[in-house]
Amino acid sequence: MKMIKKNIALATGLLLMGSTASFAQSLADAKKAIDAEQYQKATSMLKTLVANQAKSGDNYFNLGKVYLLTDDIDSARAAFTNGTTADPKNALNFVGLGQADLAQGNATNAKTNFDKAINLRGKDHTTYLAIGRAYIDQPNVDYAQALPNLQKADELDSKDKDPETFLALADYYAQQRKNTEAYPMYLRALDITPNLSRAHVQIGKMYKDAFAFPEAEAEVKKVVETDPNYGPAYRELAEIQMRWSDADPKNGPAKKTEALANMRKYLDLTDKSFDSRLRYAQFLVYAGDFATLGQEVATLNAPDPNNPKNFVVARMRGYSAIENKNYEQGVKYMNELFGRTQDASRIIGSDYLYLGKAQQNLGQDSLAVINITKGVELDSTKVEELAAIGLKYFTDKKFPKSAQVYDKVVNINSKNPNIAMNYYYLGASHYFAYAFDVRDNKNPTKDALVKADTAFSRLIKLAPEYETAHLFRARINKNLDDAESTQKLAVPFYEKFIELVTVTKPEKAAANKTGLIEAYNYLGAISASTDKEKAKEYFNKTLALDPANALATDNLKYLAGPATPVKKAPIKK
Repeated sequence: MKMIKKNIALATGLLLMGSTASFAQSLADAKKAIDAEQYQKATSMLKTLVANQAKSGDNYFNLGKVYLLTDDIDSARAAFTNGTTADPKNALNFVGLGQADLAQGNATNAKTNFDKAINLRGKDHTTYLAIGRAYIDQPNVDYAQALPNLQKADELDSKDKDPETFLALADYYAQQRKNTEAYPMYLRALDITPNLSRAHVQIGKMYKDAFAFPEAEAEVKKVVETDPNYGPAYRELAEIQMRWSDADPKNGPAKKTEALANMRKYLDLTDKSFDSRLRYAQFLVYAGDFATLGQEVATLNAPDPNNPKNFVVARMRGYSAIENKNYEQGVKYMNELFGRTQDASRIIGSDYLYLGKAQQNLGQDSLAVINITKGVELDSTKVEELAAIGLKYFTDKKFPKSAQVYDKVVNINSKNPNIAMNYYYLGASHYFAYAFDVRDNKNPTKDALVKADTAFSRLIKLAPEYETAHLFRARINKNLDDAESTQKLAVPFYEKFIELVTVTKPEKAAANKTGLIEAYNYLGAISASTDKEKAKEYFNKTLALDPANALATDNLKYLAGPATPVKKAPIKK
């Protein structure tokens, strides 16, 4: 009987030992799943660990870290708080609470929780390592607070046994684009653990940022060869290849195809959680694959309807619908996006641009102008989106509206590379608006002419040898002249136009025949009362270009003897 009890006791002991080993291995597996961005898998494993090892603070800490990685701060804070209760001597859960404080913008509370952690385990390098990580794993990194904690972790890990210390220091430098300092730190981490996947991926990322795409690809492929199931490697490969496709048009299509395939592989390896699918969808936007994006976001919803990432999903639904020419649905999605008042601060310029693009394609031009204007005011680099509407108005001969739009265009971004052309359309819009009003007997004021002249004068400062600008200034000033004026405002502009196309660049004369005839006839008419020989010279130049020109012929007859008064050219429309 004693023997039986002894055997039972031995068996129970072996079972408990095995169970403990299983739990320890499971925590390591959970950490590996976190590193591989398999967050749903990691969450499930850690919840099981918490249920079975309720006194182990590390389980709560890692569970909270997963929640932080998926932006579920409330759940993260609950996990860390439970950890401090279950294992009061575990410092890491206080670090976790501090990181949650940082995520919510409360640096003071964060410092208080970090100090509690140091008071508990101030001689353990992992405490300072976790604090340093908390400071750099934030959208707004606090590098000043991160470095001393990471250096202290390095100091306490005096035998250099933990590669995570050097990974954190490397990330600290890499995030500041200090690759010279980051690179040796990644190598030190690899000296400890040669097949450390994340170190190779990060080195590849640095090569990518330096536009060394072949080296970047080769570095990350080392991970795929040794650990073909490590999802982040495929994501980084995809991003490298997509950037490479932009930089190498010849091989671009092939690299883009590889990139999309690798991003899909990343999705398949990261348990298709909401976050991994969201990342895949965002990559599709970058890749311009809006057809696939539309299919992906149709069923993409966060488990928690209040998750702020639903805003990003709503945005992508709108963008994909509009890019796929489903404009009515696109307007509906974008209006839903703008209706999320809790996310008003997250609206960006392209949101207005996409809404305006959809409205423009639905014929809602006035609304399109309003929204595209808002978009370019937020992102002036997109000002040509507004110029496109101005060009449409100009092409449709809606010159007052065209002028209004181009006025916004030139004022929003004066450094736009197309600013000269935009000044052209602004000036021409004002000029033709006046000319058409004259044609239609609307008795317009000359305000539009003044604005047109200002636009072309600015254009000439940017492109002094652009002959058409001088020709327009001549026409404008001819119409600004009072009938009784002796100034003859158009003269210097017509003279400059003639000089540019006959002397400076005589090869342009043939293309500017009509403008030259106009200039010669005007200058001939102006000269007739003061210098008849000069006037004859101008009219003869007209006839050299257009022998049947009636205005030049009639005026030459007049100059030869008594006849009707000298005729003037009408306003050009």
